[in-house]
Amino acid sequence: MTQILEITDLHKSFGNLEVLKGVSLDARAGDVVSLIGSSGSGKSTLLRCINMLEIPNQGDVTIDGEHVSLSSEGPDRHPTDPFQLRRIRSKLGMVFQSFNLWSHMTILENVMEAPILVQKRDKAEVREQALALLDKVGIAAKADAFPAQLSGGQQQRAAIARALCINPTLMLFDEPTSALDPELEVEVLGVIKMLADEGRTMILVTHDMKFAREVSDRVVFLHLGKIEEQGTVDEVFGATKSDRLRQFLSAAGHA
Repeated sequence: MTQILEITDLHKSFGNLEVLKGVSLDARAGDVVSLIGSSGSGKSTLLRCINMLEIPNQGDVTIDGEHVSLSSEGPDRHPTDPFQLRRIRSKLGMVFQSFNLWSHMTILENVMEAPILVQKRDKAEVREQALALLDKVGIAAKADAFPAQLSGGQQQRAAIARALCINPTLMLFDEPTSALDPELEVEVLGVIKMLADEGRTMILVTHDMKFAREVSDRVVFLHLGKIEEQGTVDEVFGATKSDRLRQFLSAAGHA
């Protein structure tokens, strides 16, 4: 299967704090990879390095066969080709913890914005796709509402529709349900599971071990900025090798 993501020896520091200490990770087309670990283990930083919201101090990122062009390694490292960066980001759909919807736009306008402005696609075609995606995530009736008029779960589903409307090669989810009440969490997890069942390639940072079990092809446990253990669901949850992972799963109630 096609390699969609390849991360090699990624390091990231914030001042004197080294958050990622040489992480390598890959995902093939259709893979769902869940990143688990304690708060501060580097999960979200790793996700943000994939789309260069954070620039790694060392290491390489390749998206869909295209190596992200970065300057020489070090604290001042930066992307060297803004056109390439824009092109690569247009292949990545990202869903954050906070919904990040534009409050002055309707839900439909939020979903349509990037395909029209960034990808320069036809407005009528984008509108048709956006309405279909809002229907897919179960909030078609809210197309003309503003974000403040929606529940948290509805806003997050709108954010997922917005990410999907750029036709991404890879979906990135950063704790997409952490800001939601349990009842609303179920709504959003249902949508993500539907996408996984469709064979979408996804990297998912999650605190929900039950959901990670249900949806993942591979689970990666990060501890203190390194991959402590990774494998299939059965390997990570059923045949745990690492004492640290065993402790983490026990604390999470999934020993």
